[in-house]
Amino acid sequence: MNHDFDVVSAARNWRFKDVRQVSSDIAGEVFASDVLDMDELRELVSKPVWKSLQATIEKGAPLDPSIADTIALAMKKWALEKGATHYTHWFHPLTGYTAEKHDSFFTPISDGKVIASFTGKELIQAEPDASSFPSGGLRATFEARGYTAWDPTSPAFIVRHSNGATLCIPTAFASWTGEALDLKTPLLRSIEALNKSAQRALKYFGVQASKVSSTLGAEQEYFLIDEEFYFRRPDLVMTGRTLFGAKPPRGQELEDHYFGSIPDRVLSFMTDVENQLYALGIPVKTRHNEVAPGQYEIAPIFEPSNIAADHQQLVMQVLKNTARRYGMVALLHEKPFAGINGSGKHCNWSMSTDTGINLLEPGDTPHDNLQFLFFCAAVIKAVDLHQDLLRISVASASNDHRLGANEAPPAIMSIFLGDQLTDIFERLANGKGGSGKKVGVLELGTPVLPPLPKHAGDRNRTSPFAFTGNKFEFRAVGSSQSISFPITVLNTIVADAIDALMDSVEAKMKKKMGFEQAALETIKETYAQHKRIVFNGDGYSAAWHKEAAKRGLLNLRTAVDAIERFTDEKNVKLFTRLGVLNEREIYARQEIMYDIYFKQVNIEGETTEWVAQTQILPGALSYLAELSEIEVKSRAAERTIKQVVEATDALSDALEKLKAQNAELGGDEVHEKAHHMRDNVLPAMAEVRKAADALERIMADKYWPLPSYREMLFVK
Repeated sequence: MNHDFDVVSAARNWRFKDVRQVSSDIAGEVFASDVLDMDELRELVSKPVWKSLQATIEKGAPLDPSIADTIALAMKKWALEKGATHYTHWFHPLTGYTAEKHDSFFTPISDGKVIASFTGKELIQAEPDASSFPSGGLRATFEARGYTAWDPTSPAFIVRHSNGATLCIPTAFASWTGEALDLKTPLLRSIEALNKSAQRALKYFGVQASKVSSTLGAEQEYFLIDEEFYFRRPDLVMTGRTLFGAKPPRGQELEDHYFGSIPDRVLSFMTDVENQLYALGIPVKTRHNEVAPGQYEIAPIFEPSNIAADHQQLVMQVLKNTARRYGMVALLHEKPFAGINGSGKHCNWSMSTDTGINLLEPGDTPHDNLQFLFFCAAVIKAVDLHQDLLRISVASASNDHRLGANEAPPAIMSIFLGDQLTDIFERLANGKGGSGKKVGVLELGTPVLPPLPKHAGDRNRTSPFAFTGNKFEFRAVGSSQSISFPITVLNTIVADAIDALMDSVEAKMKKKMGFEQAALETIKETYAQHKRIVFNGDGYSAAWHKEAAKRGLLNLRTAVDAIERFTDEKNVKLFTRLGVLNEREIYARQEIMYDIYFKQVNIEGETTEWVAQTQILPGALSYLAELSEIEVKSRAAERTIKQVVEATDALSDALEKLKAQNAELGGDEVHEKAHHMRDNVLPAMAEVRKAADALERIMADKYWPLPSYREMLFVK
């Protein structure tokens, strides 16, 4: 069968002939060179304008519209010097991706000339077509007006392409009636909610701070495959994952890929990516091979969560765009290949003051660190009370293929504290106090190697929410999703928990109890009430599933199970009470999540049917036709023909069942459609795949129409 498709030749034309040479002067020449950061902006505007803007960014003061023209002029001057010809309001609609509409700086005037123009009005507000983005019923299709509003807390930046550059201005996106149509607006609201709650507590601890914000570092996992294989796989092009593919003789069994030597082609790609990200001010720190063949990771150090969310979207964009220069495609889907590790985006979350204090830093004696224990207890309470919201925040059709597999945490939410911290909380709850677990030194048995500081507890990669020293690592976040909603949920639930703990503390203080004793008693009570959420064992084990059920923990196995809980009364009250989402915005987001789930699985079902019907089944029938022409009596021929006939018939039968399910929608309401996809289409797809994968193992290679796992995963 001919594997040389025109689309592959077309794809090759996009590849740069030579690998780009990138600068090694990261600190002096590259880092943040395409970012209009605060230091550079300060040089471009007057001192009063600078101080006004600084108050907005650092202290949350209302933005003074009168300074907009001055800032716009400075932005334009800087952008033109950087080679930009256009500007755009860059925003995060509820698609999970970013959006932009480019406008030129240049405006025609008389005599056939042009001038460069950019005003304060154009900086502060733009008007994209809101009807073209998902709104969950907040906007009718004929109601097109929407607004993007400049977010001064996230710096403007330059995005470059082969023939130019564009000034990107981070913005919020709202409907004409004021509802949030994006992921940024609720995130900013949640940051403010956390700030208020944390500041309330810190006053009692004697900490002076103007602002408390969440911080985040996101570890982005991804696969790289050769673009020739990608464009020969309609399932990858259409859905981001392989809908067919027999297990290769070798996968990740040898455990030799993780942290292994990085192939030169891949390392050149990574270096190019990092240089671009450095220019955008993104503090990437780590790169390495991940567990599965063809799988890699890039990770920045922590940043303020709003900026981290913007940067994470840029990381995904740069990964995808740059891969093509090296003849590869970056796959960000959570489970592009069955049977091997999928990809996540571990979110390392903490809280810090503007004075540099990490509120989740335990110090050398965490048992004596009342402030740390207080905020840690708040996190424990938050995760236990709102297991459903954490699961909802990572719910998607794609992440369902990953959660619960051998490389990802289960859908059951739990907290890993480690031996030392668990012991401290247990001793507090039992009235003992102190710490029974001591930090020691690890001796390696040879004088050549130095003794190593030994932590009081191990790490646990099977936990969905693990304490890792001075932060919590939310491991359930999917590799393809925006991190904005998971951060929004974390900020909101922890803010609520801090308020609840402070209510308890203040109530005790009214009864003449001192603050320290009141805080200590509250921490004890909180841990005793919510210790069921703490689990330090193997989250992958069947025993944990049984134990979690005994503890009364939720196990929302599918995205649909989770999405249903979004509009529960407690969740609506939580978001509205803290001003993060109003009721209409919550219901709208639930509607959108259902709709995206339905559409993603529907596309997968239709693609499965199409590829099986037009490529795999004809290939099998052609192979049968060739086998039927064999005239020599042979047990091998008879046996092969029998196997191929049985597998081909099984494929045909399964395909007919899938066709029937694809023809149905399950109902008129979007949640009914989502249930139909989960309960009927996905199982029918699985049967088609089972039959097709069996065929791949016995068909002659020349008749199999798709690149195999062996080719895609191991050819670099």
